[in-house]
Amino acid sequence: MKTREIKELNNKEIQERLEVEKTQLDRLKLNHAISPLDNPLQIKVVRRTISRLATELRQREINQ
Repeated sequence: MKTREIKELNNKEIQERLEVEKTQLDRLKLNHAISPLDNPLQIKVVRRTISRLATELRQREINQ
């Protein structure tokens, strides 16, 4: 998810998306521990998406 797309979401949508992404990250880590993923870079992508979402929420919190 790109930063441009994140900025178009409202706070509630960002929080919901953040929870979904965290759940997906946990699932990917567990699956990778059991058997290697086909594309282990998925973990990196999801982690960065979580960071983008959290950063946007924090920036909005500071600006208000």
